Amino acid sequence: MRVKLALLADSANVSREGKLNLLGIFDAIFARELPTTHPHMHLVLRFEALSSDSGRRVGVEVALVDPAGDPVLRLPGVLHVPPVPAGMTAGVDHAIALANVAFHQPGDHAFEVRLDGRLAATVPLRVDTLPSGQRH
Repeated sequence: MRVKLALLADSANVSREGKLNLLGIFDAIFARELPTTHPHMHLVLRFEALSSDSGRRVGVEVALVDPAGDPVLRLPGVLHVPPVPAGMTAGVDHAIALANVAFHQPGDHAFEVRLDGRLAATVPLRVDTLPSGQRH
């Protein structure tokens, strides 16, 4: 099991047909002042499962860490791997909606994605203030 895609977007969903839809991919947030609250974003993850992963339960944890590496929020969960035929791979998409996430300091934040405790992906997010007089 591995993370094949990991990013932040303004909006995302997985359609009934299994299509992953993304709108507004970003890696930076600019605010008038800090602390600030970002009203809405999606952390989008595409997992790739091998036939050896078929039917497994994989522990998934997403943690948002601040520039010092301290956790700001943690989202634990379990991924149920669907049946994967021998010699094939299967994609499992997730669009995790995050609302009103607070940022208290500027700098390089990151979403860390762990599978069974192992760091599998990092999604960087720069948080900064706008220079005086600019609008976002």
